[in-house]
Amino acid sequence: MAKAKGPKRPTRDEFEMEELGERLVEAQQEELQIKLIVWNWDQPVLGKITKMDSRTKSVHMEYKGNITKVHFMDIMKIQSIDA
Repeated sequence: MAKAKGPKRPTRDEFEMEELGERLVEAQQEELQIKLIVWNWDQPVLGKITKMDSRTKSVHMEYKGNITKVHFMDIMKIQSIDA
């Protein structure tokens, strides 16, 4: 039997993915507070990037002492948070 599938993640082209990656690297290097809009998540993820794990393709975000791991392919948008 085929497994029931939920909504599919929107596809993005190579240029969009590269730009997203560059913005993540910049935010990590400059220790910026950012907000990630994540596909199929109800709430955005706030905080600073503490680690980008190439093995698991995830971004580790810290906010108020809590770590949230977000899969790179699920990140739809990055927004700066005005401090």
